[in-house]
Amino acid sequence: MKKKLITLAAACAAFVLCAALFAGCSSGGQQASEGTTQEGGDDAAMTLIVGFDQSYPPYGFVGDDGEFAGFDLDLAKEVCERNGWELQLEPIDWDAKDALLNSGSINCIWNGFTMEGREDGYTFSEPYMLNEQVVVVKADSGIDSLEDLAGKTVMTQVDSAALDVLQNEDEGGQAALAATFKELQTIGDYNNAFMQLESGMVDAVACDLSIAAYQMAAKPDVYKQLDPLSSEHYAVGFKLGDEDLAKTVTETLKAMDEDGTVKALCEKYAEYGLTYDNWVL
Repeated sequence: MKKKLITLAAACAAFVLCAALFAGCSSGGQQASEGTTQEGGDDAAMTLIVGFDQSYPPYGFVGDDGEFAGFDLDLAKEVCERNGWELQLEPIDWDAKDALLNSGSINCIWNGFTMEGREDGYTFSEPYMLNEQVVVVKADSGIDSLEDLAGKTVMTQVDSAALDVLQNEDEGGQAALAATFKELQTIGDYNNAFMQLESGMVDAVACDLSIAAYQMAAKPDVYKQLDPLSSEHYAVGFKLGDEDLAKTVTETLKAMDEDGTVKALCEKYAEYGLTYDNWVL
């Protein structure tokens, strides 16, 4: 009987020890789970994932130090800091921007993005910058007007506002002008377009005013600008229906303008041809 009692006591002690260990493991697992939820839960900072063309100075480009730079990227950085958001910059293939936005790979397009003609495909912030579509030619080309482009080869960026204008047959479009060209070519980025213009492979480049101003500021004796093709505005583009985010960005940009931040950024990029006179928000 004594041996039986000793055996029973040992079994009970082992059971209590196992129960304690099990409880400890369960408690530790619950604490870890709660900690993970807190880190990745509602309290986590929102991330603004900005899709941009890294060959689009002065709005977005790679600086001499190899880092991303640009007026729009600086605006986005300041907006994020004021709202407590994280900023993620995503250089994109401009032709893939819609697919990236709709898939959630980016949650805004902020890079000299023309809103006119795109209102049905995006939710936009209020427009913040006046822009024009213009044509740039070589200074010694003998081309002095849009009419002189007849029989010439004109290049622009794929899926650009300039291409939209030159293909638009409605009022305000320039499809009739484009019909006089020898050829209207497209290319992936404007840096290569201007390399082809300078080499004589094309006769003109149709682009945003800001791009023209940047190229002419860099090489004032090489290029000249013709009359505008159209006038338009830049805005930040969000996925259709993302009204709250668009409104927050708009209100933050207005506050940045009121305290002088926007003007200071315009002056920072003045050497690229950017001017505060074109700010409209």
